[in-house]
Amino acid sequence: MCVERDELPVVRRRRRIVDLPLNATEDRVAGSVDVARALAEGVQALEPGLLAEANRGILYVDEINLLDDHLTDVLLDAAALGVNVVEREGVSISHPARFLLVGTMNEEEGELRPQIADRIGLELEVEALDDPEARAEIVRRREAFSADPAAFRAQWAEAQAELAERVAAAEARLPSVRLADDLYAAVGHVVVRSGVGSHRADITIVECAKAAAALAGRKEANADDVLAAAQLALGHRLAADPFGPAPRVDTQVLQRLLDEALEVEVTPKKAAGGTR
Repeated sequence: MCVERDELPVVRRRRRIVDLPLNATEDRVAGSVDVARALAEGVQALEPGLLAEANRGILYVDEINLLDDHLTDVLLDAAALGVNVVEREGVSISHPARFLLVGTMNEEEGELRPQIADRIGLELEVEALDDPEARAEIVRRREAFSADPAAFRAQWAEAQAELAERVAAAEARLPSVRLADDLYAAVGHVVVRSGVGSHRADITIVECAKAAAALAGRKEANADDVLAAAQLALGHRLAADPFGPAPRVDTQVLQRLLDEALEVEVTPKKAAGGTR
């Protein structure tokens, strides 16, 4: 007897952050089929992997540019379909695999494969601080956490709770956020003129602009939101010279392209009286 979909039990839990180590095996990432149970009981039993654990959560990869090619392919397949398929010994099992992929990397140690670079929506470049006092504060907080992690978390619990409330409110507001119709074409103009062919860049910029507006408490994303989103979405998609430095997004160039796209030519009205 089938159970109606609306009768399935629902459990709320905190969003998981699953760490994918560089030395993980394909079975550990994708999961495997319990062949012994399949043969003995005739049941297609799945031994879940990291993709199953990360479903509806966050999959974190440190030094993602160093991830083995075969594991990268597994991630790409799951990200494209939203489903992970495990096939072993003639047995095939699939399960949902919708996750937010977060990775860190040092570009001096190697570049990302273009396929996975395009799958990553936004890129944030983290630079070392120059201000001595700011650097000193980093060391103080590091020492405080090492000495008493629980006390450190308690000290910042209120600030974290306030941020969580802002994010939750933004998530609830996001479906109602709109983007002016002329900005859609402007996004396409900026992307194409930047030398990026992927349509995922356009989609990412629009979604990011709306998310920024929602976080700011607004129900309409504007040109400033689009500009900020383009800075995050285009850097890792720019064509790179294999013998030159990594490309960088020029904010002034993006601003000029956006202004160019939104510029409206107005024909001056003729004076009411003609000259004789």
